[in-house]
Amino acid sequence: MEVGEDSSKIPSDERCNAVKPSDLKVAAERTTAAEARRPTWSGRLDFVLASVGYAVGLGNVWRFPYLCYSSGGGAFMIPYLIMMVLCGFPLLFMEYTIGQYTRLGPVHAFAKMCPLFKGVGLATVVIAFVFSTYYSVLMAWALYYLFNSFGATLPWTSCNNTWNDVGNCSSGFQGNNTHVQSASQQFFDHRLLERTNGISEAGGIRWELFGLLMVTWVIVYFCIFKGVQSTGKVVYFTAIFPYFILFALLINNVQLPGAKIGILYFVTPVWSKLFEVKVWVNAAAQVFNSIGVGFGSMVTMASYNKFNNNILRDALIVTVTNSLTSILAGFVIFSAIGYMSHIHNLPVENIATDGPGLVFVVYPEVLSTMPAFQLWAVLFFFMLLLLGLDSQFATAEVAVTFIKDEFGPQVMRFLKREELLTLVVCIVYLLLGIPHITQGGIYMFQLMDQYAAVVSLMFLAFFEVAAVCWVFGKLRIKFTSSNVWMLGKAPNIYFRLCWKFFSPVLVLLILISSIAQYSSTKYEKFIYPLWAELVGVGVALVIIVWIPLGAIQEIYNNKGSLLQVSSRDSSLVEVSQRGLSSFYCLSSRSTKFP
Repeated sequence: MEVGEDSSKIPSDERCNAVKPSDLKVAAERTTAAEARRPTWSGRLDFVLASVGYAVGLGNVWRFPYLCYSSGGGAFMIPYLIMMVLCGFPLLFMEYTIGQYTRLGPVHAFAKMCPLFKGVGLATVVIAFVFSTYYSVLMAWALYYLFNSFGATLPWTSCNNTWNDVGNCSSGFQGNNTHVQSASQQFFDHRLLERTNGISEAGGIRWELFGLLMVTWVIVYFCIFKGVQSTGKVVYFTAIFPYFILFALLINNVQLPGAKIGILYFVTPVWSKLFEVKVWVNAAAQVFNSIGVGFGSMVTMASYNKFNNNILRDALIVTVTNSLTSILAGFVIFSAIGYMSHIHNLPVENIATDGPGLVFVVYPEVLSTMPAFQLWAVLFFFMLLLLGLDSQFATAEVAVTFIKDEFGPQVMRFLKREELLTLVVCIVYLLLGIPHITQGGIYMFQLMDQYAAVVSLMFLAFFEVAAVCWVFGKLRIKFTSSNVWMLGKAPNIYFRLCWKFFSPVLVLLILISSIAQYSSTKYEKFIYPLWAELVGVGVALVIIVWIPLGAIQEIYNNKGSLLQVSSRDSSLVEVSQRGLSSFYCLSSRSTKFP
């Protein structure tokens, strides 16, 4: 059968029978050889838990509850679920397919699939690298609060400490309608951060935080230094235990007075919000940040799967678990905020806040008023640490996998062992995290999060789906129901429509809307100066510039039309449909493909 021939006219059994024994032998040898060269997860559950742990992170605890509350409550679930169904789930499945079929990290996978867009793979590595440098700081903060939770009293409950501005401090929560700060806010600003007045004042290094950041990377190293073999064991604890803490907190919180008020604020629909473009942008941003599409981590983790793993089932499990966890965290957080609203007689909107402040300022204040507060404080910050670690495992592994795929023999001649390579990567991450633990580091943290995790991510998501579905799928295998795809057969109509139309169009519209509604970055009342905004734009450009650079290099090195360059030298499709069908027939004997 020639490439492009209508395989739907031949029954699947006959197609398998038509494949020569030599084709099956070659397919078996290719699969066995690939799996021999690359380690695999010890079991399917290892991969699922690692994916769930990566997808379910700190953003589920602070970003989703606040976005849901501020973007229409229960009404926000409509755009959120639409974006999840039309973008999040299909793109997650696509990244799983890319990683599992190619058995390569994102850089080499995209280079082989679509040479013209090979820069997309490198851009995903860069964004994962940038993300890891500042995301690890959150775990250092969680460790700081965790260690301070073991005392007889919680240090953020009193104004009688050396770091307090006594004349501007209140031992109770005053909300946003007063110039007086809570003791919890002052602990975060003056004790944890020793915060300066703006990004122009970097200040000195917070050595306590540097030590905790080092502890964080030591933990990460010992969890990933053996690759998927060690990570696959650790995630049984780090991915599951946070759910015990979340349910324990929920059971405790719903019994507190005023909890119902907070929950109603969280879920009450404000239907008029659905007509605001910002709400849909927020929904899309939450889906991409939460699922982790575009960071290269899902491609990397799937590349360690066995070739015939049922990734459709795994993608569905991860998507549903991630969404339900976000909703669960919303009930936990807002039941506690309702309790604070009750005891301080303040509106919920004066207590709820966005970003790290929700879990490092508001919730610590809530914990200090609960019965058995030491127990709940320790459990809560331990949960934050575990949620952050799971996400950090995957993003750190992206850089390690890239180096092994690209420079493996050269690096191994120098370092001798892969464990040393992982150690070097973790040390580099530690050093690059130093700007975020200076006294002005919170401003840099907020700037990086805005431009790396929102703006750049939307660009990457669009070019990723365009490369796979508009170029690779269209030119190489004619993206129609009658042709096989990387799975060994054609995707169903739902995935074809999402990949070809809904996902890229929605991402493009959201990207355009985000640019059109651009507003200056700010942290609380501090508005970033122009030079800082330009630094943020520079960070975004450092991430996405590899896409055009990769295309320019490919066109320059391979003279010809864009069509010829796009379809050049793709080892994924170096065989005809008969070759792909042989993979399908071989694999379908042990498992059913989605």
